[in-house]
Amino acid sequence: MINKEEYSPFYQTYIDKANLNEAIVWNLETSLKRCNNLLQKVTAEKELFQYEENKWTIREIVMHLIDAEMVFNYRALRFSRNDQTDLAGFNENDYVESSNANDYALTFLNQSLIDLRQHTIKFYRSLNQNMLLKGGTANSNFMSVRALGYVTAGHLLHHLEVIEKRYL
Repeated sequence: MINKEEYSPFYQTYIDKANLNEAIVWNLETSLKRCNNLLQKVTAEKELFQYEENKWTIREIVMHLIDAEMVFNYRALRFSRNDQTDLAGFNENDYVESSNANDYALTFLNQSLIDLRQHTIKFYRSLNQNMLLKGGTANSNFMSVRALGYVTAGHLLHHLEVIEKRYL
């Protein structure tokens, strides 16, 4: 079981989406399958749909998922290797705005996310229990490697629920 001291309250929404009774790798694999199934059902007309002005398109959401997972993985790598540098945060809106996500086909973005998630799964499989319990700070908040794994899975599930509720 994960302890609340392992992550900032900001991440509670994502932790709550993960199944903490299952291993991180199980959560990563299961959320990826759900994501792939959902994204394959998105019609071409829906890929660029915004349910409100200034809200992201589905393509932009998927690019955000890619960006966030890369950031979470970088943090987990650094923390698992005993790096105690306070890592900078990132502004997801700036990242999406600069990504040109809407210029890419959803199939390309989905495959990119699949490829990245497969790397994430291999990375978490390589970590032993001691490495999972290590932590560091990002954006001045402590986070364990274990918490980052569950956050990565839960973050994806959170955005899938948004897509299902607001876009489809």
